[in-house]
Amino acid sequence: MFATDVAMRPDELAREVEARGFDSLYLPEHTHIPVSRRTPAPTGDDELDDSYRRTLDPWVALGTAAAVTSRIRLGTGVALVAQHDPIALAKQVATLDHLSGGRAVLGVGFGWNREEMEDHGVDPARRRDVVREHVLTMQALWSAEEASFEGEFVHLSPSWAWPKPIQQPRVTTLIGGGAGPKLFAHVAEYADGWIPIGGAGLSRSLPLLRETWAAAGRPPGALQVVPFGTVPDAGKLAHYRELGVSEVVLRVPSAGRDQVLAGLDHHAALVATLGA
Repeated sequence: MFATDVAMRPDELAREVEARGFDSLYLPEHTHIPVSRRTPAPTGDDELDDSYRRTLDPWVALGTAAAVTSRIRLGTGVALVAQHDPIALAKQVATLDHLSGGRAVLGVGFGWNREEMEDHGVDPARRRDVVREHVLTMQALWSAEEASFEGEFVHLSPSWAWPKPIQQPRVTTLIGGGAGPKLFAHVAEYADGWIPIGGAGLSRSLPLLRETWAAAGRPPGALQVVPFGTVPDAGKLAHYRELGVSEVVLRVPSAGRDQVLAGLDHHAALVATLGA
């Protein structure tokens, strides 16, 4: 759900998600939305949906969700990692994983809003390189007793940082973005899988992803493919299962409690028809 200040609270949502037997809750991120529309809306609409400018901080929101649940995974769909100090973000994610009992998922996005990135001092043309160094720095801080990193964008002297995440050697990391050799090279190098929006075209793209994954020496069975923001139907979910998709994140509206619960109930009934 696009968690906002006028939608159902994320802690209330998390309780209802867990009560219905779902496995995870994912929330998106935008720190702010510049008024300029030099960057078109990613949906193709003339106007950007109001939810983008009202988005809650995902890590605080997921922390409230962690406090009232015990089982569901808590992830970002997606976090704009280039727009963060990686040392501080590593602490936030590790703390969520530590306090939730190992339930955090870092869904990584490269970003689409050029003005938003530029306000954070990020060159949009270099954002993939920035994200890569930020994630590698975080992974060093999560796993090494004395962590360090030396790159073009990050310079971390040998440092101590606790808590370590319960998940080792890293918090589950999924990278979002459109299918292609560059994206899949990132997934194979420093992530656990791919989190594509919607999931259209997976039949064509998964062979390349699996080939890239294997060429990097990664175990075939370890690859996670998690379409998110999906508007489901039984045929689509059955198709994903046949493709070996590990999880599907279903969309509910950014709305009040009654509308969101109706969406959850619809999804729960649909999933129940598919069996285990």
